[in-house]
Amino acid sequence: MADPVADEFCVIEDGNAYLSGCGPLGEVTCEGTATVGRFWSRALGWPMVWEEGEETAIQSPSGGTKLAWSGDDVDPARNNTRQRFILGVDRAELGAELDRLSTLGATDAVSISSGMLLRDPDGVEFELRVLPADR
Repeated sequence: MADPVADEFCVIEDGNAYLSGCGPLGEVTCEGTATVGRFWSRALGWPMVWEEGEETAIQSPSGGTKLAWSGDDVDPARNNTRQRFILGVDRAELGAELDRLSTLGATDAVSISSGMLLRDPDGVEFELRVLPADR
């Protein structure tokens, strides 16, 4: 199946063991290599729950939706900003978190009004956003 802008999605029947413990949105599949799956596993501290061939998936230790990567190289002709992860960080921890993510493989850090814009090892943008002080 596909959504109105032709992004594909699957409807999985009940009883699928891979999606047990997930809510109504079982998995978000991202275009990207296994390297990026491992990057996000380390960046978020989430365990790898699937690693077969070049396909990878991670899931919060608390359960919920899995994040998966197809194993395919990111198509340079596609808009690599259409799906963006946003990580929240306290202002006092921004520098340390930026250093940590860079050590894990994030690149191209650029300052933006809400924090920092970076790229994962496949070149897909993600944001390190400073959390409001009053949260």
